[in-house]
Amino acid sequence: MELTVLGSGSAMPVPNRAQAGYLLTDDDRTLLVDCGEGVLHRLADTDPGYEGVSTVLLTHHHLDHVAALFPLLKARWLAGADHLKVVGPTGTKALVDGLLDVHEYLDGRIDLAVREVSPARSFVTAGFDVAARETRHSMEGLAYRFSPPSTDTPAEAGPLVISGDTEAFAGMASFADGSAVTVHDCSFPDGTDVSNHPNPTELGEAFADADIDRLLLSHLYPHTGGREREMARSVREAGFAGEVEVARDGLVVEL
Repeated sequence: MELTVLGSGSAMPVPNRAQAGYLLTDDDRTLLVDCGEGVLHRLADTDPGYEGVSTVLLTHHHLDHVAALFPLLKARWLAGADHLKVVGPTGTKALVDGLLDVHEYLDGRIDLAVREVSPARSFVTAGFDVAARETRHSMEGLAYRFSPPSTDTPAEAGPLVISGDTEAFAGMASFADGSAVTVHDCSFPDGTDVSNHPNPTELGEAFADADIDRLLLSHLYPHTGGREREMARSVREAGFAGEVEVARDGLVVEL
């Protein structure tokens, strides 16, 4: 299984970071997690391209995570693709239906399927086994844990976790415990007055007892520019014992 960071940025654009988007691949299986502004341009530069991505899994419905969802639908239609599946938390169908009301000409262009999921049970999408956990954010959302297909590893013990937007808290650390890589919201450096997102010290404290090999800090606001090393150091100094890295667009991680 391979993770490509397509967008490590946030709702406030910076030149080198697209909004939220992550590509999972395993052989010929592909899954796009979130689809913010700029993600399609990054996706077009990968081997699958947007033509090869037929399933999008949404963590939540804030604009910087869904802005390119219908541009993806249109791009796939124009490229001759015949279907797209959108998976996400409660409200995903209402989101898609509302976008179709605005962009009526796209209705029926391709076979569009919508599935809503919850933490109540694990599920399979695009061939990946997935477990979900509720986040703590300003709107309902889900973090996801992924296990590659064709293995005996249950989703709840999969090697990859993507948090979506969330505060750092003990329940999320428990959800990610034992993972090889966890991509976690760390939107602002220490000293920034913010809620619904963690700073590095909060993240390090919450994950101090979590056994995670590699923690990738993502969803980075412009405030983090030039402070990346400081942020990684703060996570470690707050108690997290694993490797800490600040995500960047184009980063590829083998799992």
